[in-house]
Amino acid sequence: MKKLLTVCLITILIFVFAAASAGAQILTAPMLDADSELDIESLKEAREEVWENYKAARLSDEAVVEEMENSAMRFGDAVMRFYAENYGEMPENGYPIYIAMHGGGANDTPDFNDAQWADMVEYYSDALECGVYVAVRGVRDTWDTHFNPESYPLYDRLIEYLILVGSVDPNRVYLEGFSAGGDGVYAVGARMADRFAAANMSSGHPNNISMVNFYNLPIQLQAGEYDDAFDRNTMTAKYGLILDELEAENPGAYQHRTLIHADCGHNYEDYDREPIPVMADVAGWLENGNREIVNVDSFPPDWMDQFVRDPIPPTIMWDLGTRAELRETDAYYYLSADKNTHGTIFVQYGDNDVVIGTDGLDGDFSIFFNEDMIDFSLPVHFEVAGVGELDVMLIPERAWLETTTMDRGDPNFQFEAAVSYEWLVENM
Repeated sequence: MKKLLTVCLITILIFVFAAASAGAQILTAPMLDADSELDIESLKEAREEVWENYKAARLSDEAVVEEMENSAMRFGDAVMRFYAENYGEMPENGYPIYIAMHGGGANDTPDFNDAQWADMVEYYSDALECGVYVAVRGVRDTWDTHFNPESYPLYDRLIEYLILVGSVDPNRVYLEGFSAGGDGVYAVGARMADRFAAANMSSGHPNNISMVNFYNLPIQLQAGEYDDAFDRNTMTAKYGLILDELEAENPGAYQHRTLIHADCGHNYEDYDREPIPVMADVAGWLENGNREIVNVDSFPPDWMDQFVRDPIPPTIMWDLGTRAELRETDAYYYLSADKNTHGTIFVQYGDNDVVIGTDGLDGDFSIFFNEDMIDFSLPVHFEVAGVGELDVMLIPERAWLETTTMDRGDPNFQFEAAVSYEWLVENM
């Protein structure tokens, strides 16, 4: 049965967020009062004001300034160093960002991984024509150097700092990596897909990562034909086929390209635009040794540049089992769920209609909204698969705007209203 409810959401829902900063303060949305409602006609102005206040506060924080000036960030006992340099003339919407991960890892010595990092400073940047190139140093000298648990909050902080500088496009952040860096692309991309516009994985191993969260994150996979250490060659092809199946089941999602480089081992020339031979039929190569060849430009930025992140995509598929435990936010695009919640969430919105589906869900989650997603002057129609339907008038609140701005430090993740899945189910 359909119902129409007007909800002062903040009096009903109390959500807890951790601000994306070192020693993050726990913030609880305040109770609704008469002054907290936002004028629907001036939501964009309110967003700009809150963002500018947040930006000013962060840029006056001595700890933030020190990390930015030293190009080194700390989380616990882990330190992520980074090299950043601008290339070319800044586009109208700001520079794209290319975060590059070096090879090595594997319990190698610090000197060896430092050398790998120094190589990555040059590796993809030599052919880059425009953008901010950021080469990150793995936080520890381990096989998972780029995705130690502490790495994830540091990537969030790195992206926030680049946004705070004000000369970049938050919707054009790209992730690329080679060898151990390719391992990192799989791991970081799957757990932080909401942060990136596209990714490129070269010569890495997936380590059994789920690809479900790549629904809105295009990825290019590359490996050498003879790179059989850890089966990197065949695993790359198999994961390309997994993405083929996901894309076939979800037209328009899971965009990808798989390149198996002919007559190459672990190394190949993916660092410039010169067309090089790859397998024309990846499935055929994997299944029956078909070595038909085509020549392609495999330079990661050339493939990734065609994609721009939509921070509020109309459809989200979120595998809650593929998350980073130490990430200082529980949010993912416009969803948020406690890290103790498991299962898979499907959400689709459009024309003030929201469809929700879950699989194996064992807890609550919330959905956030802003004026780019819905018309706040009209009721929002919610449909929960297998449960029922409900119409709700959402009230935009300054408290949610401030809380979500502080949560991720990205002006594209500012929201003025929220509703709980459990609350919806209880009221249907």
